[in-house]
Amino acid sequence: MNPYAAYLAGRDPTVILASTSLRLEEITRVLHPSEAERPPAPGKWSARDIMCHLADTEVVFAFRLRQALAEPHHTIQPYDQNRWASPYPGYQIGAALDVFTTVRNWNLALLRNVCDEDLARPVTHPERGTMTFQTLVETMAGHDLNHLQQLDAIASAQKL
Repeated sequence: MNPYAAYLAGRDPTVILASTSLRLEEITRVLHPSEAERPPAPGKWSARDIMCHLADTEVVFAFRLRQALAEPHHTIQPYDQNRWASPYPGYQIGAALDVFTTVRNWNLALLRNVCDEDLARPVTHPERGTMTFQTLVETMAGHDLNHLQQLDAIASAQKL
């Protein structure tokens, strides 16, 4: 149901969500511009690509969260992340960070006002089945952790 559940290891997803922007800013600050552009391996995304993906995904989650609260038993619309990634070469890593941070702060404001009844709302993902709104929030946090690990690895590799 949540492909990123293992990343949480019992941690509070809202704490993770609240800390991701700062961590992304720290990683972006230490990345050399050439390293941000270089994929760590053939067929893998560069740090810039990952940041752009995180910005896009945050926009997607913003819509999903609001639709899940507005509609009874909302069905989530999947998207093809690789097709969305086609314009990434023309984007700047700093702009992606700005989009991510702004939309994340907007999402956190929404989540601060969600009640237990809302967290239990069912939503359906066509590829993952029925889950709760809480699972959607946990997916966001696990997704963050997954990509933070990738970005940390890229940043660490440039120091070698």
